[in-house]
Amino acid sequence: MDKKHVIDKIEPGSIAEELELVPGDILVSINGSRIGDVFDYRYLMHDEYLMVVVQKADGEEWELEIEKDYDEDLGIVFENGLMDEYRSCCNHCIFCFIDQMPEGLRETLYFKDDDARLSFLQGNYVTLTNLSEDDIGRIIAYRLAPINISVQTTNPTLRCKMLNNRFAGEALKKIDRLSEAGIAMNGQIVLCKGINDGEELDRSIGDLMKYLPYMESVSVVPVGLTKYRKGLYPLEPFSKEDAKKVLALIHRWQNVCMECNGTHFVHASDEWYLLADEELPPGENYDGYLQLENGVGMLRLLIDEFMEALRECAKAPCGVEAARGRRFSLATGFLAAPFLKKLAKEYEDVFPGTEITVYPIRNDFFGEQITVAGLLTGRDIAAQLKGRDLGERLLLPCSMLKEGEDVFLDDMTPAELKMALQVEIDIVKSSGRDLFLSMCGG
Repeated sequence: MDKKHVIDKIEPGSIAEELELVPGDILVSINGSRIGDVFDYRYLMHDEYLMVVVQKADGEEWELEIEKDYDEDLGIVFENGLMDEYRSCCNHCIFCFIDQMPEGLRETLYFKDDDARLSFLQGNYVTLTNLSEDDIGRIIAYRLAPINISVQTTNPTLRCKMLNNRFAGEALKKIDRLSEAGIAMNGQIVLCKGINDGEELDRSIGDLMKYLPYMESVSVVPVGLTKYRKGLYPLEPFSKEDAKKVLALIHRWQNVCMECNGTHFVHASDEWYLLADEELPPGENYDGYLQLENGVGMLRLLIDEFMEALRECAKAPCGVEAARGRRFSLATGFLAAPFLKKLAKEYEDVFPGTEITVYPIRNDFFGEQITVAGLLTGRDIAAQLKGRDLGERLLLPCSMLKEGEDVFLDDMTPAELKMALQVEIDIVKSSGRDLFLSMCGG
């Protein structure tokens, strides 16, 4: 049965709007080809001349001849972003975060995706165990990149153990196929103490180096452990001394990679530096911040962008004199709190009379070992800030909210939090400049 690719939205000013396409219309074919999924759609979109067939609500079919630029899109958003069924994960990883979540959250939070199409579209990391030979062939033929890969280890036997999938080791050979075809990739290693660290991590980084330049970067992130691990594989948190050893190994490989390839290649996520109580590297060490979504360089970029905006304002008044004398607060996870306190002090020095209070929020919902802002719930924020002096406004990072929706992880909304705390809530976008402007009241 042919899939029905129903149009959900039309982008303003787009080709689709000019053609008078509307939500509810169905894309039938492009250049005579039926569309299987978003891979097919994106590939066919590269043509400069298109013959597009669309079915209207009354069943009438429109044939539309379109001339466009090579990289120009039609401006169509489909009801199903993948234009196909989502592929769930077939692994049972010993470190899986979803297995560590409590019951009672919204259903979508429990879906384990392992879909290469989401890797291409949204930057999700995939294990390759769900990737068929046909998928590999289409990625290569369509030149779809980058593909983000959850490697964990290059030891095939150990990978089978970590993913609880007897085919997980064999799946590593797909990296060879992608590399030989020149497909850009990024790798991720979720580090588990006593399992894939130490000599195994050393081996994995060395093995992955052979895929340069197509494997553009590799991130090393510590496993996230919640308090809901009853009955799961026994994993231990990393200590300060452990973190120092991990960083020493990564820094050694960075020196090798810089000398051989002119890139740092392997990167430690920000948590390692905080746990080891070591300074964050300078911005140039992150090779263009290829793995921000993995928390690699996020704090460094935030600091540098904020300070640049602050310096610009200090040199040439930027219309924010009204910011002087204001009192407001920020709430974040324990990970970023020390850095935000330093930035708040820098801001106060430029705007005398301003008072900024930074509140680190303890993650009671998942457990104190989870320290990132993006996994805090509205109820934890409300409970810990109730009765506190929050000033005129409370600033919260947008990472606390579900992407595209005004809702926290526990379905509490900013409006409900505002009612609970009786204070204005400002949601701050992700950049350091946005943080600066939010502090200014912009």
